Amino acid sequence: MLVAFSVAPAVSTQEDGSVSDAVAAAVRVVRESGLPNQTDSMFTTLEGEWDEVMAVVKQAVEAVAAVSPRVSLVLKADIRPGYTGQLAAKVERIEQALAD
Repeated sequence: MLVAFSVAPAVSTQEDGSVSDAVAAAVRVVRESGLPNQTDSMFTTLEGEWDEVMAVVKQAVEAVAAVSPRVSLVLKADIRPGYTGQLAAKVERIEQALAD
């Protein structure tokens, strides 16, 4: 399955209103998980089995909760049993369609 999620403090704890330190802590959790992942300006996408992916999302939320009393989480999942490598394959299929 693929899970795209965004987690951040619901209220900034930094003077300039930034949430980057808390988001970096969450992304660190994802990268240390060893699961295939990618981060862009809006979401982090993670690939794996249901239980392992959800455990990483929970740990990422906990990392943000360590610095904020309120956490915002947005999550979207593509659940397709029997398929792996879709983090890159889905993009490759679109690129191929654009090249045709």
